[in-house]
Amino acid sequence: MPPFHLAFPVDDLAAARRFYGETLGCAEGRSSDEWIDFDFYGHQIVAHLAPVRSGDAASNHVDGHGVPVPHFGLVLGMDAWSALAERLTEAGTEFVIAPTVRFGGQPGEQATMFFRDPAGNALEIKAMANPENLFAKN
Repeated sequence: MPPFHLAFPVDDLAAARRFYGETLGCAEGRSSDEWIDFDFYGHQIVAHLAPVRSGDAASNHVDGHGVPVPHFGLVLGMDAWSALAERLTEAGTEFVIAPTVRFGGQPGEQATMFFRDPAGNALEIKAMANPENLFAKN
């Protein structure tokens, strides 16, 4: 699968460097005074300094939770998801939606968690109970 590229706004590059680099464990790539590249599990994400543009605009009701919109994230294997959930919990991360399983017993059953970076950008990390069902319809 080819890596994706995502550029997103942050209001503090040092805080982004700590969060993505230290808390999430993403290796840092190129950077300048205005942006930082990170290796996000093999994908290139770039934190761009744009203080008035970070955060979310709305939320949608999904399986009993207010899911922040917009958000971005990853679909990991269950073991990697569990390890990251533990790492974030130990780091004192404030979750928008705490690590949980939703759509239990359905084709879309998944472990999921939502949290924000220091600029307010929402991230979702999930793991499918059955990875082949990532795009399955109910």
